[in-house]
Amino acid sequence: MRYSALVLLLASAAAQAAEIPKGSHALLSFINSISTRTAREGDYVYLRTATPIVADGAVLVPTNSYVQGIVTHSKRSGRVKGVAELGIRIETLTLPSGKVVKMTPSLSSVDSGGGDQKIVGKETEIRQGTDHGADAVKIAGSAGMGAAIGGLADRSWKGAGIGGAAGSGLGLATVLLTRGREVELHQGATVDVVFDRPVAID
Repeated sequence: MRYSALVLLLASAAAQAAEIPKGSHALLSFINSISTRTAREGDYVYLRTATPIVADGAVLVPTNSYVQGIVTHSKRSGRVKGVAELGIRIETLTLPSGKVVKMTPSLSSVDSGGGDQKIVGKETEIRQGTDHGADAVKIAGSAGMGAAIGGLADRSWKGAGIGGAAGSGLGLATVLLTRGREVELHQGATVDVVFDRPVAID
């Protein structure tokens, strides 16, 4: 009787060890680069685990295990308004044994890529920050340059005013014709995901 109880206890512990617990995090690294410039809904995204997934002191998923996702939404940055958005859903994990496990963890944080892209919405979407500050600098810089050129050419405040107005117009036109920053996830960029529910891997 005691032997049977021990067997059941060990079997239960083994079953628990073969499950990624709810709340676990995993750092994933992109194998292929992806950008809102070219990404389309339905495109596949390929990643690897950058760190092992561990539970109760045991490695459940080793580093470099393959992960596949899919683009669910892609929107380019606008010329006047609207920021770039990229939706990604993680779908499968391939274990070293070759077994493919279905999973849908949420995105928790993302490599900013030197910008301020971040996770928003339902934790499956990456959004790039706005360019309002940079746009203001472009317009102001063009206005200042125009004023300097106008003042030198006319040798008067009137010339500086005309040059400044022309420069502002040029700066505004440049802003209106230029798209904002795109969401860029280059090869090797990382994203942290969190498991909303347990995932059995055995």
